[in-house]
Amino acid sequence: MSVDATQPIATPRRTPQLAQPTQKPTASTASSFEPSTSNNLSGRYTSTSSYKLSSQSQASTSSSSTSLSTLKDSLPVPENPILYDYSELCAATNNFLSKRFNPTPSSSSSTPSWRCTLRGKDAVIFQRKFRVKLSTPELRQRLSTLCRSHHTSITKLLGACVSSDYAFLVYEFVSGASLAACLRNPNNPNYTVLSTWASRMQIATDLAQGLDYIHNSTGLNVNLVHNHIKSGSVLVTEPHFNARLCHFGAAQLCGETDSYTHLDPNPKSRSEIEAVEGPDPKLNRTSSRKNQFEGVRGYMSPEFQASGVATQKSDVYAFGIVLLELLSGQEPFKYRFDKKMGDFIRTSVVDSAQAAIRHGGLRTWVDSRLKDSFPVEVAEKLTRLALECVHVDPDQRPSMGRVSGKISKLYLESKFWSDNMRVPTGISVSLAPR
Repeated sequence: MSVDATQPIATPRRTPQLAQPTQKPTASTASSFEPSTSNNLSGRYTSTSSYKLSSQSQASTSSSSTSLSTLKDSLPVPENPILYDYSELCAATNNFLSKRFNPTPSSSSSTPSWRCTLRGKDAVIFQRKFRVKLSTPELRQRLSTLCRSHHTSITKLLGACVSSDYAFLVYEFVSGASLAACLRNPNNPNYTVLSTWASRMQIATDLAQGLDYIHNSTGLNVNLVHNHIKSGSVLVTEPHFNARLCHFGAAQLCGETDSYTHLDPNPKSRSEIEAVEGPDPKLNRTSSRKNQFEGVRGYMSPEFQASGVATQKSDVYAFGIVLLELLSGQEPFKYRFDKKMGDFIRTSVVDSAQAAIRHGGLRTWVDSRLKDSFPVEVAEKLTRLALECVHVDPDQRPSMGRVSGKISKLYLESKFWSDNMRVPTGISVSLAPR
Protein backbone atom coordinates (compact mmCIF):
# COMPACT_ATOMS: atom_id res chain seq x y z
CA MET A 1 0.00 0.00 0.00
CA SER A 2 2.99 2.31 0.57
CA VAL A 3 4.84 1.73 -2.68
CA ASP A 4 3.15 4.53 -4.67
CA ALA A 5 2.98 6.94 -1.73
CA THR A 6 4.49 10.45 -1.95
CA GLN A 7 7.52 11.61 -0.06
CA PRO A 8 6.75 12.51 3.57
CA ILE A 9 7.30 16.00 4.86
CA ALA A 10 8.89 15.55 8.25
CA THR A 11 7.92 18.05 10.90
CA PRO A 12 10.21 18.10 13.92
CA ARG A 13 8.54 17.52 17.24
CA ARG A 14 9.38 20.24 19.75
CA THR A 15 10.52 18.31 22.73
CA PRO A 16 13.40 19.10 25.02
CA GLN A 17 14.86 15.64 24.59
CA LEU A 18 15.19 15.76 20.80
CA ALA A 19 17.24 18.20 18.78
CA GLN A 20 15.45 20.03 15.99
CA PRO A 21 16.68 19.16 12.50
CA THR A 22 18.41 21.99 10.64
CA GLN A 23 17.02 21.06 7.23
CA LYS A 24 14.12 19.27 5.72
CA PRO A 25 14.71 15.67 4.98
CA THR A 26 15.66 14.98 1.43
CA ALA A 27 14.90 11.86 -0.55
CA SER A 28 17.97 10.16 0.85
CA THR A 29 17.19 11.07 4.42
CA ALA A 30 13.49 10.39 4.10
CA SER A 31 14.16 6.91 2.82
CA SER A 32 16.01 6.11 6.01
CA PHE A 33 12.96 6.82 8.13
CA GLU A 34 11.07 3.55 8.46
CA PRO A 35 7.60 3.30 10.00
CA SER A 36 7.55 1.95 13.52
CA THR A 37 4.82 0.73 15.81
CA SER A 38 6.57 2.06 18.89
CA ASN A 39 4.71 4.73 20.78
CA ASN A 40 7.89 6.72 21.40
CA LEU A 41 8.87 6.97 17.73
CA SER A 42 5.49 7.23 16.09
CA GLY A 43 5.00 10.81 17.32
CA ARG A 44 8.31 12.18 16.07
CA TYR A 45 7.08 12.81 12.54
CA THR A 46 3.60 13.58 11.29
CA SER A 47 2.47 13.55 7.69
CA THR A 48 -0.73 13.52 5.70
CA SER A 49 0.58 10.68 3.55
CA SER A 50 2.27 7.37 4.17
CA TYR A 51 5.96 6.70 4.18
CA LYS A 52 7.66 5.32 1.12
CA LEU A 53 9.35 1.99 1.63
CA SER A 54 13.08 1.96 1.45
CA SER A 55 15.02 -0.46 -0.67
CA GLN A 56 15.87 -2.56 2.36
CA SER A 57 12.27 -2.76 3.56
CA GLN A 58 11.12 -3.63 0.04
CA ALA A 59 13.65 -6.44 -0.11
CA SER A 60 12.64 -7.76 3.32
CA THR A 61 8.95 -7.52 2.42
CA SER A 62 9.44 -9.39 -0.83
CA SER A 63 11.52 -12.05 0.87
CA SER A 64 8.96 -12.48 3.67
CA SER A 65 6.10 -12.69 1.17
CA THR A 66 8.06 -15.28 -0.79
CA SER A 67 8.70 -17.33 2.33
CA LEU A 68 5.02 -17.13 3.32
CA SER A 69 3.90 -18.22 -0.13
CA THR A 70 6.40 -21.07 -0.05
CA LEU A 71 5.11 -22.13 3.37
CA LYS A 72 1.53 -21.94 2.16
CA ASP A 73 2.33 -24.12 -0.84
CA SER A 74 4.06 -26.68 1.38
CA LEU A 75 1.06 -27.08 3.71
CA PRO A 76 -1.21 -30.07 2.95
CA VAL A 77 -4.47 -29.17 1.29
CA PRO A 78 -7.48 -30.24 3.40
CA GLU A 79 -9.42 -33.02 1.76
CA ASN A 80 -13.08 -32.59 1.05
CA PRO A 81 -15.49 -35.36 1.98
CA ILE A 82 -16.25 -37.67 -0.91
CA LEU A 83 -19.58 -38.96 -2.09
CA TYR A 84 -18.45 -42.11 -3.84
CA ASP A 85 -20.28 -43.59 -6.76
CA TYR A 86 -21.69 -47.06 -6.19
CA SER A 87 -19.88 -48.42 -9.24
CA GLU A 88 -16.59 -47.26 -7.74
CA LEU A 89 -17.22 -49.30 -4.59
CA CYS A 90 -18.24 -52.31 -6.67
CA ALA A 91 -15.00 -52.13 -8.62
CA ALA A 92 -12.94 -51.86 -5.44
CA THR A 93 -14.65 -54.83 -3.72
CA ASN A 94 -15.26 -57.09 -6.75
CA ASN A 95 -19.00 -56.44 -6.58
CA PHE A 96 -18.80 -56.97 -2.81
CA LEU A 97 -17.74 -60.57 -3.34
CA SER A 98 -14.34 -60.06 -1.74
CA LYS A 99 -13.61 -61.58 1.62
CA ARG A 100 -15.24 -59.56 4.36
CA PHE A 101 -13.07 -57.70 6.80
CA ASN A 102 -13.44 -58.49 10.48
CA PRO A 103 -11.06 -57.02 13.08
CA THR A 104 -12.32 -59.64 15.56
CA PRO A 105 -11.77 -63.04 13.91
CA SER A 106 -13.12 -64.91 16.91
CA SER A 107 -16.60 -63.42 16.55
CA SER A 108 -18.94 -62.69 13.69
CA SER A 109 -19.51 -58.99 13.04
CA SER A 110 -23.10 -57.90 12.51
CA THR A 111 -21.99 -55.03 10.25
CA PRO A 112 -20.72 -56.15 6.81
CA SER A 113 -17.39 -54.57 6.01
CA TRP A 114 -14.75 -54.84 3.29
CA ARG A 115 -11.17 -53.69 3.13
CA CYS A 116 -10.15 -52.21 -0.22
CA THR A 117 -8.22 -49.44 -1.93
CA LEU A 118 -10.19 -46.36 -2.95
CA ARG A 119 -8.51 -43.58 -4.89
CA GLY A 120 -5.09 -44.73 -3.76
CA LYS A 121 -6.00 -44.99 -0.07
CA ASP A 122 -6.31 -48.07 2.13
CA ALA A 123 -9.89 -47.95 3.38
CA VAL A 124 -12.62 -50.01 5.05
CA ILE A 125 -16.22 -49.92 3.85
CA PHE A 126 -19.07 -50.51 6.30
CA GLN A 127 -22.58 -51.25 5.09
CA ARG A 128 -25.42 -49.91 7.21
CA LYS A 129 -29.13 -49.68 6.68
CA PHE A 130 -30.84 -46.33 6.88
CA ARG A 131 -33.13 -45.82 9.80
CA VAL A 132 -34.33 -42.58 8.23
CA LYS A 133 -33.28 -42.07 4.63
CA LEU A 134 -31.65 -38.73 3.89
CA SER A 135 -31.75 -36.75 0.70
CA THR A 136 -28.50 -36.32 -1.20
CA PRO A 137 -28.05 -32.60 -0.34
CA GLU A 138 -28.66 -33.26 3.36
CA LEU A 139 -26.30 -36.24 3.33
CA ARG A 140 -23.63 -34.13 1.66
CA GLN A 141 -24.10 -31.39 4.25
CA ARG A 142 -23.85 -33.78 7.19
CA LEU A 143 -20.85 -35.52 5.67
CA SER A 144 -19.08 -32.21 5.10
CA THR A 145 -19.73 -31.19 8.71
CA LEU A 146 -18.60 -34.50 10.23
CA CYS A 147 -15.40 -34.65 8.20
CA ARG A 148 -14.22 -31.45 9.88
CA SER A 149 -13.71 -33.43 13.09
CA HIS A 150 -10.22 -34.81 13.61
CA HIS A 151 -8.90 -36.54 16.71
CA THR A 152 -6.19 -39.09 17.29
CA SER A 153 -8.64 -41.35 19.14
CA ILE A 154 -11.20 -41.43 16.29
CA THR A 155 -10.91 -43.22 12.96
CA LYS A 156 -11.05 -40.80 10.07
CA LEU A 157 -14.22 -40.67 7.98
CA LEU A 158 -13.31 -40.42 4.28
CA GLY A 159 -16.69 -40.42 2.58
CA ALA A 160 -19.94 -42.24 1.97
CA CYS A 161 -22.12 -43.75 -0.74
CA VAL A 162 -25.89 -44.29 -0.96
CA SER A 163 -27.49 -47.25 -2.69
CA SER A 164 -31.17 -47.98 -2.25
CA ASP A 165 -31.88 -48.44 1.48
CA TYR A 166 -28.23 -48.73 2.51
CA ALA A 167 -25.41 -46.33 3.30
CA PHE A 168 -21.81 -47.37 2.67
CA LEU A 169 -19.48 -45.48 5.01
CA VAL A 170 -15.80 -45.34 4.07
CA TYR A 171 -13.20 -44.99 6.84
CA GLU A 172 -9.44 -44.87 6.84
CA PHE A 173 -7.91 -48.28 7.52
CA VAL A 174 -5.96 -48.53 10.76
CA SER A 175 -3.94 -51.61 11.55
CA GLY A 176 -4.80 -53.15 14.90
CA ALA A 177 -7.14 -55.47 16.76
CA SER A 178 -10.40 -54.83 18.53
CA LEU A 179 -10.47 -54.45 22.28
CA ALA A 180 -12.74 -57.49 22.56
CA ALA A 181 -10.15 -59.64 20.78
CA CYS A 182 -7.36 -58.31 22.99
CA LEU A 183 -9.25 -59.08 26.19
CA ARG A 184 -10.84 -62.40 25.26
CA ASN A 185 -9.03 -64.84 23.01
CA PRO A 186 -10.89 -68.17 22.87
CA ASN A 187 -7.80 -69.95 21.55
CA ASN A 188 -5.75 -68.91 24.59
CA PRO A 189 -7.92 -67.52 27.40
CA ASN A 190 -5.00 -67.19 29.81
CA TYR A 191 -3.07 -64.79 27.56
CA THR A 192 -3.65 -61.16 26.68
CA VAL A 193 -1.49 -58.51 25.07
CA LEU A 194 -2.84 -56.05 27.63
CA SER A 195 -0.91 -57.66 30.47
CA THR A 196 0.17 -54.40 32.15
CA TRP A 197 -1.79 -51.81 34.05
CA ALA A 198 -0.21 -49.01 32.00
CA SER A 199 -1.59 -50.42 28.74
CA ARG A 200 -5.13 -50.53 30.10
CA MET A 201 -4.94 -47.02 31.51
CA GLN A 202 -3.69 -45.81 28.14
CA ILE A 203 -6.73 -47.32 26.42
CA ALA A 204 -9.13 -45.90 29.02
CA THR A 205 -7.61 -42.42 28.64
CA ASP A 206 -7.74 -42.48 24.84
CA LEU A 207 -11.37 -43.61 24.80
CA ALA A 208 -12.44 -41.01 27.34
CA GLN A 209 -10.73 -38.20 25.47
CA GLY A 210 -12.12 -39.34 22.12
CA LEU A 211 -15.70 -39.55 23.38
CA ASP A 212 -15.34 -36.24 25.21
CA TYR A 213 -14.23 -34.69 21.92
CA ILE A 214 -17.32 -36.07 20.15
CA HIS A 215 -19.67 -34.78 22.82
CA ASN A 216 -18.16 -31.41 23.67
CA SER A 217 -15.16 -30.33 21.59
CA THR A 218 -15.96 -30.71 17.89
CA GLY A 219 -16.90 -27.05 17.60
CA LEU A 220 -19.82 -27.89 15.29
CA ASN A 221 -22.57 -26.63 17.62
CA VAL A 222 -24.26 -29.99 17.24
CA ASN A 223 -25.27 -32.42 19.96
CA LEU A 224 -23.33 -35.38 18.56
CA VAL A 225 -23.97 -38.95 19.72
CA HIS A 226 -21.80 -41.94 18.87
CA ASN A 227 -24.39 -44.69 19.53
CA HIS A 228 -22.01 -47.56 18.63
CA ILE A 229 -19.74 -47.83 21.66
CA LYS A 230 -18.69 -51.37 22.55
CA SER A 231 -15.46 -53.28 22.98
CA GLY A 232 -15.75 -54.57 19.41
CA SER A 233 -15.82 -50.99 18.08
CA VAL A 234 -12.59 -49.99 19.82
CA LEU A 235 -9.38 -50.50 17.86
CA VAL A 236 -6.13 -51.07 19.75
CA THR A 237 -2.93 -50.21 17.89
CA GLU A 238 0.68 -51.09 18.58
CA PRO A 239 3.28 -50.45 19.89
CA HIS A 240 1.94 -48.08 22.59
CA PHE A 241 -1.56 -49.63 22.85
CA ASN A 242 -3.40 -46.52 21.78
CA ALA A 243 -7.14 -46.85 21.25
CA ARG A 244 -9.40 -45.49 18.53
CA LEU A 245 -13.17 -45.27 18.33
CA CYS A 246 -14.65 -46.66 15.13
CA HIS A 247 -17.97 -45.85 13.40
CA PHE A 248 -17.83 -42.13 14.11
CA GLY A 249 -20.68 -40.33 12.33
CA ALA A 250 -22.66 -43.48 11.52
CA ALA A 251 -25.55 -42.45 13.77
CA GLN A 252 -25.89 -39.06 12.05
CA LEU A 253 -25.45 -40.29 8.46
CA CYS A 254 -27.87 -43.19 8.86
CA GLY A 255 -30.59 -41.21 10.60
CA GLU A 256 -30.26 -42.96 13.96
CA THR A 257 -30.33 -39.74 15.98
CA ASP A 258 -32.07 -36.38 15.82
CA SER A 259 -28.99 -34.33 16.72
CA TYR A 260 -28.91 -32.76 13.27
CA THR A 261 -32.46 -31.46 13.10
CA HIS A 262 -31.27 -27.85 13.01
CA LEU A 263 -29.32 -28.50 9.83
CA ASP A 264 -32.48 -29.41 7.93
CA PRO A 265 -34.60 -26.31 7.30
CA ASN A 266 -37.42 -28.42 5.89
CA PRO A 267 -37.85 -31.63 7.90
CA LYS A 268 -40.69 -32.70 5.62
CA SER A 269 -38.16 -33.27 2.83
CA ARG A 270 -36.97 -36.45 4.58
CA SER A 271 -38.40 -39.64 3.18
CA GLU A 272 -38.50 -42.57 5.53
CA ILE A 273 -37.73 -45.97 4.14
CA GLU A 274 -40.70 -47.63 5.75
CA ALA A 275 -44.08 -46.17 6.53
CA VAL A 276 -44.27 -45.17 10.15
CA GLU A 277 -47.50 -45.48 12.03
CA GLY A 278 -48.21 -44.34 15.55
CA PRO A 279 -47.67 -41.16 17.53
CA ASP A 280 -43.86 -41.40 17.66
CA PRO A 281 -42.25 -40.84 14.23
CA LYS A 282 -38.78 -41.64 15.59
CA LEU A 283 -39.37 -45.39 15.79
CA ASN A 284 -40.32 -47.83 13.08
CA ARG A 285 -43.31 -49.89 14.15
CA THR A 286 -44.43 -53.30 13.03
CA SER A 287 -47.68 -55.17 13.40
CA SER A 288 -46.46 -56.56 16.73
CA ARG A 289 -46.42 -52.99 18.13
CA LYS A 290 -42.89 -53.37 19.42
CA ASN A 291 -40.16 -50.79 19.00
CA GLN A 292 -37.60 -51.81 16.40
CA PHE A 293 -34.10 -50.42 16.84
CA GLU A 294 -30.52 -51.59 16.72
CA GLY A 295 -28.45 -52.16 19.83
CA VAL A 296 -25.95 -54.51 21.41
CA ARG A 297 -26.91 -56.49 24.46
CA GLY A 298 -25.07 -55.41 27.53
CA TYR A 299 -24.29 -51.92 26.23
CA MET A 300 -27.82 -50.49 25.99
CA SER A 301 -28.90 -48.18 28.78
CA PRO A 302 -32.32 -48.74 30.38
CA GLU A 303 -33.82 -45.59 28.81
CA PHE A 304 -32.50 -46.59 25.39
CA GLN A 305 -34.12 -50.01 25.70
CA ALA A 306 -37.41 -48.33 26.58
CA SER A 307 -37.45 -45.59 23.92
CA GLY A 308 -34.82 -46.45 21.32
CA VAL A 309 -33.58 -42.84 21.34
CA ALA A 310 -29.81 -42.49 21.60
CA THR A 311 -28.45 -39.66 23.74
CA GLN A 312 -25.10 -38.63 25.15
CA LYS A 313 -26.09 -40.22 28.46
CA SER A 314 -26.58 -43.56 26.70
CA ASP A 315 -23.06 -43.15 25.29
CA VAL A 316 -21.78 -42.62 28.84
CA TYR A 317 -23.54 -45.82 29.92
CA ALA A 318 -21.90 -47.84 27.13
CA PHE A 319 -18.53 -46.30 27.95
CA GLY A 320 -18.92 -47.40 31.57
CA ILE A 321 -19.54 -50.99 30.42
CA VAL A 322 -16.40 -50.90 28.26
CA LEU A 323 -14.44 -49.53 31.22
CA LEU A 324 -15.60 -52.41 33.43
CA GLU A 325 -14.62 -54.86 30.70
CA LEU A 326 -11.18 -53.29 30.53
CA LEU A 327 -10.70 -53.65 34.29
CA SER A 328 -12.02 -57.18 34.74
CA GLY A 329 -11.57 -58.78 31.33
CA GLN A 330 -15.11 -60.14 31.59
CA GLU A 331 -17.89 -59.98 29.04
CA PRO A 332 -20.74 -57.49 29.57
CA PHE A 333 -22.98 -60.38 30.59
CA LYS A 334 -22.92 -64.15 30.52
CA TYR A 335 -24.99 -67.12 31.61
CA ARG A 336 -23.88 -69.74 34.10
CA PHE A 337 -25.66 -72.93 35.07
CA ASP A 338 -26.83 -73.16 38.68
CA LYS A 339 -26.95 -76.76 39.83
CA LYS A 340 -29.22 -76.00 42.77
CA MET A 341 -31.82 -74.24 40.69
CA GLY A 342 -31.27 -76.39 37.65
CA ASP A 343 -31.39 -73.38 35.36
CA PHE A 344 -29.12 -70.79 33.78
CA ILE A 345 -28.54 -67.54 35.66
CA ARG A 346 -27.61 -64.33 33.91
CA THR A 347 -24.72 -62.42 35.46
CA SER A 348 -23.41 -59.06 34.29
CA VAL A 349 -20.13 -57.26 34.78
CA VAL A 350 -22.02 -54.45 36.52
CA ASP A 351 -23.35 -56.82 39.21
CA SER A 352 -19.92 -58.35 39.80
CA ALA A 353 -18.27 -54.91 40.05
CA GLN A 354 -20.87 -53.70 42.55
CA ALA A 355 -20.36 -56.83 44.65
CA ALA A 356 -16.57 -56.36 44.56
CA ILE A 357 -16.86 -52.75 45.79
CA ARG A 358 -19.47 -53.61 48.38
CA HIS A 359 -17.68 -56.62 49.90
CA GLY A 360 -14.07 -55.51 49.41
CA GLY A 361 -13.08 -58.11 46.83
CA LEU A 362 -11.64 -55.75 44.26
CA ARG A 363 -8.25 -57.48 44.02
CA THR A 364 -9.89 -60.75 43.04
CA TRP A 365 -12.35 -59.03 40.66
CA VAL A 366 -9.69 -57.23 38.61
CA ASP A 367 -8.31 -59.27 35.71
CA SER A 368 -6.04 -61.96 37.13
CA ARG A 369 -3.80 -61.77 34.04
CA LEU A 370 -2.44 -58.51 35.46
CA LYS A 371 -0.87 -60.75 38.12
CA ASP A 372 -1.90 -58.44 40.96
CA SER A 373 0.44 -55.73 39.67
CA PHE A 374 -1.68 -52.60 39.77
CA PRO A 375 -2.34 -49.70 42.17
CA VAL A 376 -5.35 -50.78 44.23
CA GLU A 377 -6.48 -47.26 45.09
CA VAL A 378 -6.44 -46.16 41.46
CA ALA A 379 -8.29 -49.32 40.41
CA GLU A 380 -10.95 -48.70 43.03
CA LYS A 381 -11.44 -45.08 41.95
CA LEU A 382 -11.70 -46.15 38.32
CA THR A 383 -14.23 -48.86 39.17
CA ARG A 384 -16.38 -46.44 41.13
CA LEU A 385 -16.24 -43.99 38.24
CA ALA A 386 -17.37 -46.72 35.83
CA LEU A 387 -20.26 -47.60 38.16
CA GLU A 388 -21.30 -43.95 38.14
CA CYS A 389 -21.41 -44.08 34.35
CA VAL A 390 -23.77 -47.10 34.39
CA HIS A 391 -26.21 -45.58 36.89
CA VAL A 392 -29.83 -46.48 36.17
CA ASP A 393 -30.90 -42.83 36.30
CA PRO A 394 -29.37 -40.97 33.32
CA ASP A 395 -29.42 -37.69 35.26
CA GLN A 396 -27.09 -39.23 37.84
CA ARG A 397 -24.46 -40.14 35.27
CA PRO A 398 -21.51 -37.76 34.85
CA SER A 399 -20.73 -35.98 31.62
CA MET A 400 -17.85 -37.15 29.47
CA GLY A 401 -15.95 -33.96 30.24
CA ARG A 402 -15.94 -34.84 33.94
CA VAL A 403 -15.16 -38.50 33.21
CA SER A 404 -12.25 -37.60 30.93
CA GLY A 405 -10.79 -35.26 33.53
CA LYS A 406 -10.92 -37.88 36.26
CA ILE A 407 -9.41 -40.60 34.09
CA SER A 408 -6.58 -38.27 33.03
CA LYS A 409 -5.81 -37.65 36.70
CA LEU A 410 -5.86 -41.39 37.41
CA TYR A 411 -3.56 -41.92 34.44
CA LEU A 412 -0.97 -39.60 35.98
CA GLU A 413 -1.27 -41.39 39.32
CA SER A 414 -0.77 -44.72 37.55
CA LYS A 415 2.29 -43.38 35.75
CA PHE A 416 3.76 -42.21 39.05
CA TRP A 417 3.08 -45.65 40.53
CA SER A 418 4.65 -47.37 37.53
CA ASP A 419 7.80 -45.26 37.74
CA ASN A 420 8.23 -46.12 41.42
CA MET A 421 7.66 -49.83 40.79
CA ARG A 422 10.39 -50.23 38.20
CA VAL A 423 13.13 -52.75 38.87
CA PRO A 424 16.21 -50.90 40.11
CA THR A 425 19.23 -50.99 37.84
CA GLY A 426 22.80 -51.77 38.81
CA ILE A 427 22.03 -54.88 40.87
CA SER A 428 22.21 -58.55 40.06
CA VAL A 429 20.14 -61.43 41.33
CA SER A 430 21.47 -64.97 41.54
CA LEU A 431 19.13 -67.96 41.75
CA ALA A 432 21.87 -70.58 41.94
CA PRO A 433 21.93 -72.96 44.93
CA ARG A 434 24.36 -72.15 47.68
